[in-house]
Amino acid sequence: MNLSGKIALVTGASRGIGKSIALELAKAGAVVIVNYRKDEKGAMDTLKLIKESGSYGECIKADVRYYNDVYSMTYKIIKKYGNIDILVNNAGVSKTGLFIDMTEDEWNELLDINLKGVINCCHCVLNHMVSKKSGNIINISSIWGNTGASCEAIYSASKGAINSFTKALAKELAPSNIRVNAIAPGVIDTQMNNNLSKDEKEALKLEIPMMRFGDGEDIAKLAVFLSSENSKYITGQIITVDGGMI
Repeated sequence: MNLSGKIALVTGASRGIGKSIALELAKAGAVVIVNYRKDEKGAMDTLKLIKESGSYGECIKADVRYYNDVYSMTYKIIKKYGNIDILVNNAGVSKTGLFIDMTEDEWNELLDINLKGVINCCHCVLNHMVSKKSGNIINISSIWGNTGASCEAIYSASKGAINSFTKALAKELAPSNIRVNAIAPGVIDTQMNNNLSKDEKEALKLEIPMMRFGDGEDIAKLAVFLSSENSKYITGQIITVDGGMI
C-alpha cells in the first residue's frame, strides 16, 4: 500500500490512535501533518517517529472545535504542499458518568470536539478535494456509536452522528471520486482507558471474545488500507474493529 506523494492530515495525532495512524501513514510513504490542540510534546514525539521512519511531516496546532482554526490550518497545508489527499478525523474526547449528572459545558465539549470538529475539518478540505475530484476522508468513530453505552450517552450520540454523517457525505461525494469511511474501534489500549483500574480492565477483557484490548496499530493499518487504492471501491462504510465484542 504505497502512499508516496500523498499529503495526509491527522487530527489529534499527539497520542493514542491518532499517533498510530500518523506513523502507519508515514511508513506507507505519505507526508503527514500532525494536528494537536494542547499536547505539543506528544505531537513533536509523533513527528520525531515519522522522520525516523524515513518520511516527512510537520506539526500544526489547531482546535478543531473552531472553524477559523481549522480553515487556517488547512489553508496553510494546501498553500505549502498543494494538496490534502487524506483527512483522518481522529480528534476526540470521552467522559464517563451518568447523563443526569452531566453539565451543559461538558456535553458541549464532547459534541464540539467529537462531532463539530469532524464537520469543520471536512468542510474546510472539500472545496479543494472536489475541485481536483480526488480525496479520502476517514472518520474515527466507536462501537458505542453503533450500540450506545451506559454512562457514555453523549459520547455515544456524538459517534452515532459521525456514522450517519459518514454515510450521507459518502453518497454526496462519490460522484466527485472522494471516498468517505469510518472506523469504529472497540476497546483499544490507549491513554483514554487509563481511568480504568486493573480489575476493571480484566473484567472488560472477559467481554471481548479475543480476550484482549486492541492496539493502535489495529486501527492504523486499516486506516492505511482505506487511504490506498486497494480500497478504491469502498465508501460509506462503518468498519468495526473490536475483537468480536459486538
